[in-house]
Formats: sequence, C-alpha cells, structure tokens
Amino acid sequence: MGPLRRPAVRGYPPVTMRLVIARCSVDYRGRLTAHLPTATRLIMVKADGCVAIHADGGAYKPLNWMNAPNTLVEEEARWVVTNPKGEELTIQIEEVVSDRHFDLGPDPGLEKDGVEAHLQELLAAKPEVLEEGLVVVRREYPTDIGPVDLLCRSEDGDTVAVEIKRKGEMDGVEQLTRYLDRLGNDSRLHPLRGVLAATIIAPQAKVLAAARGITCVEVDYEQLRGAPSNHLRLF
Repeated sequence: MGPLRRPAVRGYPPVTMRLVIARCSVDYRGRLTAHLPTATRLIMVKADGCVAIHADGGAYKPLNWMNAPNTLVEEEARWVVTNPKGEELTIQIEEVVSDRHFDLGPDPGLEKDGVEAHLQELLAAKPEVLEEGLVVVRREYPTDIGPVDLLCRSEDGDTVAVEIKRKGEMDGVEQLTRYLDRLGNDSRLHPLRGVLAATIIAPQAKVLAAARGITCVEVDYEQLRGAPSNHLRLF
C-alpha cells in the first residue's frame, strides 16, 4: 500500500476519498482502551485526514475513528494513526481485499436550510445574543474542510467560532470540533473557543460539548426575528 495522498487545497477543497476493505483488527489507546477483533471491515480515509473503521451495519456510525488533525504512518501490515492529544489507533491488516482512491471533485459544503441560513443572518446582526460584547469578524470563515458560520471576537480578545444549527445534535458538536482543530493551527486566532448555537440542543450534544469545552446557547428564533435580543439560555 502506498502513502496516503493529501491534495493541495485551493478554494473549495477537492475531496479525495480512500476506501480500503481489509481483514483487520483495531486497537485504540487514549482516554480509554478498546479492541476490535479480526474481521473484514471498511477503512475510510477522508481528504482532511480523518480515519474511520466501519462494519457492514450500524448505519453511518463507525466502530472506531480518529479525527483530524492526525498523522497516519503506513507499514506493510499495520497502520498507526496518532493525534496531538496522544491518542493512538493501530490497525493490524491481515489481508487487503480492495484499496482504491476516489476523487469526488470540489465540495461546496452543506447548504443550510432556510431557518439555519436566517438564524445565521440574525445572529450575525446581533452577536450579543450569544455572548455579551461579542463582535463578528467574518461570516462563513473559510477552512480547508468547510466554512465556519461565524468567526467572532470576545471582549477578552478570544477568537470564538460559532456553529449554527436549527437543532443541535452530536454531529454538530463533532463538526465544530473539527473546525476548532483546523483553526487552532493558526496561532493568530489564539486563544480560541467554540459556541454551538441552535433553537434547541439535544441533551447528549450538551454533554459532549461540555467535554470538548464548547459552549451551548439555545436561542429563540421567533424572538430574534422581532423581539428583544437578550433572551437566551446558557448550558
């Protein structure tokens, strides 16, 4: 197997997806330890470096994964994925059934529905709803994995990345985490933190956000459209 190819990024990032079907076992070492015994699985390597291991079941959720930024070292029968937090994902490969790269072409990113798009406009005009003294630096701030809805500056000088959803779920927390990882590579944006804003946020998403150091803010869409902007709930 050859080295992982990561294309240069200009404008919208080209999405080169690597799909490997292999008989393998997987070990994770980090905040806890986990072991997947040998079986035939799909190993997905995305253009941003994210590595995910899937079984033939369980819908979209991988059995194990390592988000970017990370380092992937490939040996003849072993992959070792590490990240700056010291976590390690080791894939022992017994047999490769298929190893293919797919160029998916330019990706403009997910288009928000009408409510989310309007929420972004409203919150960009009234960022103090999210945090007193917050000032918008830019809407749709670009990263190589997609745009951050709002990039703001706090009264204390922190850079605040805001992800806006109609309903805040765990995947919104994961998305914002990936953006924060990318933004964190730019020292000019330090200190950096994140805010997930939505009309309602699921309890599980709040727990995950708290573990990631992300603030959740529930906003009242109808009040934002016409009522005073100081109504909010912080969690």
